[in-house]
Amino acid sequence: MRTLLVCLLTTVLVSAQPAPATDVTRVRDVIYQKRDGFTLTLDVFKPAKPNGAAIIKIISGGWNSNHNGIGDGGWTKAGYTTFVVVHGSQPRFHIDEIVTDVQRAVRFVRASAATYGIDPDKIGVTGGSAGGHLSLMLAVKGDAGNAKATDPVDRTSSAVNAVACFYPPTDFISWIDENDGLNGVGPLATRKPAFGPKIETPEGMLAMGKALSPINFIAKTQPPIYIVQGDNDALVHYSQALRFQSKSAAAGATCEVLIREGAGHGGWKEMGEDNARMAEWFDLHLLGKQPKKPFTNGVSKLPSTTPGKK
Repeated sequence: MRTLLVCLLTTVLVSAQPAPATDVTRVRDVIYQKRDGFTLTLDVFKPAKPNGAAIIKIISGGWNSNHNGIGDGGWTKAGYTTFVVVHGSQPRFHIDEIVTDVQRAVRFVRASAATYGIDPDKIGVTGGSAGGHLSLMLAVKGDAGNAKATDPVDRTSSAVNAVACFYPPTDFISWIDENDGLNGVGPLATRKPAFGPKIETPEGMLAMGKALSPINFIAKTQPPIYIVQGDNDALVHYSQALRFQSKSAAAGATCEVLIREGAGHGGWKEMGEDNARMAEWFDLHLLGKQPKKPFTNGVSKLPSTTPGKK
């Protein structure tokens, strides 16, 4: 298990990335942030018939991000103006800094709502693995912005209105068992450079592990969250999603988890179906459109043809 965890989250979401339709307008390399000599960008994909809502798609694997193979993820087919965000990568930037990058991206999208023809109160976010973790951090750590900021973008809210993501880490302190993350299991051990030098002390490890675990900030006010997870995932144990859902339910928040039996860290053939279900989640919570099959706000399991055991 530990050997497998060493390669934790090294790939970007592996679901197929459909090429945008020919009637999709793409704007490349829109700058949303400049800092420390780096320029951070996003690409905008606008459908011919936009529905007025936005999806922010976070490109991240192991908290590394790049421009290779950027696509709209198929969201434009459902009418969503899609903002594909590239963030600063670890180890040059640590995860706490990367969280501020994606928060800035949300602020930029909301501040630019009129430019791109979207409703600033209809913004969803998606990602897989590390991108899923960052999606959840946006869900539980969104804020109203700094009213005293010089930059008007920083005065804008970083809150999102709905989340749908694949196999996100949710708790670095208790990776599989209670407090095992503090004792050599999971990313705090296998991804030390991503967390920065503060985790070199036991006190620092505890503080950073807590601060960057979405499960610690669950609240009734968080946006609706949908998670898809394989129960044969050797990189992110499926208990991460189950515990996040359980704590969300206890807080009175809307959170649903779909477990794919036998599925690993992406790559199962039914991921297209799962993406379609995520689109229904966004349709429901951003547009008020009821799905054909109701969501349960709980945990459900679907069989997968992917071989393997839990």
